[in-house]
Amino acid sequence: MFATKSIDKLISESERPEHALKKTLGPVSLTALGIGAVIGSGIFTVIGTAIGGNPAKIADWKGSPIVDLIVGWLHHTSGAVAGRPGAGPALALSLVLVAIVCALTGLCYAELASMIPIAGSAYTYTYATLGELIAWVIGWDLILEYAFSNMSVSVGFAAHLVALLDWIGIPLSPMWLSPAYLPLGLQDLQGKDIYASGWHAGFNIPAFLIVLLLTVVLVRGIRESARTNNIMVLVKIAAILLFVFFGLSFIHPANYTPFSPNGWSGVLAGGSIIFFTYIGFDSVSTASEECRQPRRDVPIGILATLLVCTVLYIGVAVVLTGMVPWLSVAGDAAPVVNALKRVALTPGGHKLHWVQLAVLIGALVGMISSILVFQLGQARVWFAMSRDRLLPDVFSRVHPKFRTPAFATWVAGVLVAIPAGLFDVGTFAEMSNIGTLFAFVLVSIGVIVLRHREPERHRGFRVPFGPVIPILSVLFCILLMAGLPAITWVRFFVWLIIGLVVYFFYSRKRSEFYTPKV
Repeated sequence: MFATKSIDKLISESERPEHALKKTLGPVSLTALGIGAVIGSGIFTVIGTAIGGNPAKIADWKGSPIVDLIVGWLHHTSGAVAGRPGAGPALALSLVLVAIVCALTGLCYAELASMIPIAGSAYTYTYATLGELIAWVIGWDLILEYAFSNMSVSVGFAAHLVALLDWIGIPLSPMWLSPAYLPLGLQDLQGKDIYASGWHAGFNIPAFLIVLLLTVVLVRGIRESARTNNIMVLVKIAAILLFVFFGLSFIHPANYTPFSPNGWSGVLAGGSIIFFTYIGFDSVSTASEECRQPRRDVPIGILATLLVCTVLYIGVAVVLTGMVPWLSVAGDAAPVVNALKRVALTPGGHKLHWVQLAVLIGALVGMISSILVFQLGQARVWFAMSRDRLLPDVFSRVHPKFRTPAFATWVAGVLVAIPAGLFDVGTFAEMSNIGTLFAFVLVSIGVIVLRHREPERHRGFRVPFGPVIPILSVLFCILLMAGLPAITWVRFFVWLIIGLVVYFFYSRKRSEFYTPKV
């Protein structure tokens, strides 16, 4: 269970003809893949729930961040709060915190990716450093992480498609354009209830269809997917810059007061909820096996992704919270577009009507590229685990014509598409975040372990300052995990327990390291 897999063996196995993937990606395409994942999933969608929180009518331990419960226990109070607090305008500080954590973790990823240029990302790195059992746990965790993040993005895509249809003047029934479960209900721009909170009859058809359509694209090939993604990245960056440029003149300083309405707890919770969007640089490393020069290109792709995305995120957060009151974006799956819609109705706001259209198109394109990259990453994790015999062999079969893991890609697509039609953006984002942070903790520990175990192995990139940065990465990730609601931790542990049952009753007996008892 704790046997590690030789790095040399991992690399040689990946080069076998029956499992070999096409090597077509360079540093520009890798950076675009990373930006494609990071920009779109959060900047147009989850930023609303990070700013406004997930308010509830009564204090409850299930919806309270772990850090509040711990502080309350130390002070002999319940520590429970009424829902997850929002960061408000202080989300800009949350993003700085997230950028620091991502930079620390990104350096760790860059070192491991330059040593182990194999599909599977954190799963593969863990197999080479911490052993098979921990590798299984992180692989199982990555499946959760990618799936829930894509469910979240596809729900956001549907909300933006509804806004586009509204802009054009094509009203459709909200029954087939919104999730079946709405914890905060659904309101129009005047705040009137369309649906009360809870379940209603319906299904989010656009969220379902976009995942299946992009699954077809991914089955056809990585080069075609990357080329499509590069174009989409340029479109959405242009849309973001347009929003920031025109939005600056509609900022009301009064909206920045109070700057941090929920204090440090809100800042931490806001950073925790938006953190999953930065999984984009993890997606860069999952594609390392399809790079021409992975030891050079992967570190460049990871660090360039972080730099570009952090600047864009902070710009949008500052402008958005200045344009509209921070509470108005709570539970909104299309906060940027709806803020433009609100401001366009005010005196002098008519020029934002066309800006709204441009941002809508950029947001839709942005979320398409996010789904594309996350589905790519998820299928590669299934593929890597199957190649190591921890999942059925069918998941590592490569399409004879397209040379892609077609079966794994289809399974990943169906498992994301159906829940995307049923649930809301906030629930998905919280589940994805804890998986992301847990993966980052193990990757950072892996750097320390390999430094000790194989100090002589060539590293195309080396994290500076010895073990200091990996240790800080671990501590900061745990801090952000403490900002997530208690119920998210409960669901995460349930998922891990299910994974351990699968491992002990199936995967362990198929492993190359398993020796049956005589």
